Amino acid sequence: MPEAEPTTEPAGATETAPATAPVTATGPETAPGGVTNPESATEPHPLTRLVQRSIQRVRAFDSRRPLVWDLLVTGFFVIAALTDGQGGWRTTAADPHVPQGQVLLMSLALSVPLLWRRRRPLIALAVMTVATLVSNGTGAWLQAALIQFVVVFNIALRLPLKTLGRAAAMIALPMAVCVLTYPSRGWYELVVPHVWSFALVSLAGVAVRSRQDHTRALVDRARRLEVERDQQARLAAAAERTRIAREMHDIIGHNLSVITGLADGGSYAAAKSPERAAQALDAIGTTSRQALAELRRLLDVLREDTPAAADRAPQPTLTDLDRLIDGVRAAGLPTRSTVRGRPGSITAGRQLTVYRVVQEALTNTLKHAGPGATATVDVSCSDTAVTVTVTDTGTGGTPSRSPGSGRGLTGMRERTALYDGTLEAGPLPSPPGGWRVHLRLPKDSDTQ
Repeated sequence: MPEAEPTTEPAGATETAPATAPVTATGPETAPGGVTNPESATEPHPLTRLVQRSIQRVRAFDSRRPLVWDLLVTGFFVIAALTDGQGGWRTTAADPHVPQGQVLLMSLALSVPLLWRRRRPLIALAVMTVATLVSNGTGAWLQAALIQFVVVFNIALRLPLKTLGRAAAMIALPMAVCVLTYPSRGWYELVVPHVWSFALVSLAGVAVRSRQDHTRALVDRARRLEVERDQQARLAAAAERTRIAREMHDIIGHNLSVITGLADGGSYAAAKSPERAAQALDAIGTTSRQALAELRRLLDVLREDTPAAADRAPQPTLTDLDRLIDGVRAAGLPTRSTVRGRPGSITAGRQLTVYRVVQEALTNTLKHAGPGATATVDVSCSDTAVTVTVTDTGTGGTPSRSPGSGRGLTGMRERTALYDGTLEAGPLPSPPGGWRVHLRLPKDSDTQ
């Protein structure tokens, strides 16, 4: 009978695929409708688990010390062949008078080559084929010739499948010699058992090989999925950090600019108009509280114990533009605004982008436009797109406001690219001069 061959790699291999891919116990599966699948809830039998653990230990030992396993297997079959060679072979031999020394040499030649069954299976089978030829030609008919099917199993397991053709020729040659030498015994008795043995052992080797390939493919796929999952997690974390940094820049930059303008105006008005100074202080407090509230809401995203989304303030929309512009006016920048069309038809993400672009543009005007500047905000919502134009009458040609400088313009362009929009920012021709920011965002096809 063929050896119960362990499914391990050849000697010298550095890694052996596990029998099964690791599975995380997540409880019984639930079928549609809330019905628990009884098959998934059934745990393996204790005997099955014991057998699986034993097989895993054997494979692990073979992976660490393949030569030890080879010696044990070869030693077992050498002892069995020599035991049969002491006299048991005569019960089935065609000629029981073959010299005992010759029988012992043939027994060794049929068993010792098993030591190379994994590294050089074809050479091992060739040596055993020669011994089988001598055994069949002399009429000894040693039962140790069946050991060569162990090597056939290894050929089917490890070598290309076309190699089985050469193995079949090696097995058929001694059978042909036996049929020609002893025609009276009948070809059915001499050939059919060997043909069936070769076919079954080859199929067993191919089946084990297919299972190993499938297991390795599953393990490789699991590893690739883990790598892809980690990459996606890192990309998501980087995108979230970028989003948070952009939001914090918009919130802090705008509100601090407003607070700075209010503080400067309040300090000038303190001597001549205490009432105006008190109003500026009230506006500073209101703006600071709004900025703190937005920062808390934004930073809550980073906490694991974040409350439900319904408890958080919503993101700014186009309806919040009036409050934004009122704060800019209070900071000392006269601003006119116009909104045409139906802002409610725009998606929330696009409304946030419009709000942040207007906020950033007005913040830059507060910072760089200089005294006496005015600003105009024009928002138009059509059936195909939303366009925003923010202009001011300040000194738009200063280096600090050159296109592409600073985080603010970069953030506006990133938000615009997210919705396949276009953004233009640059100085207006002189006179009168100034600065212009123009945004165009196409609408979603679902909202058109």
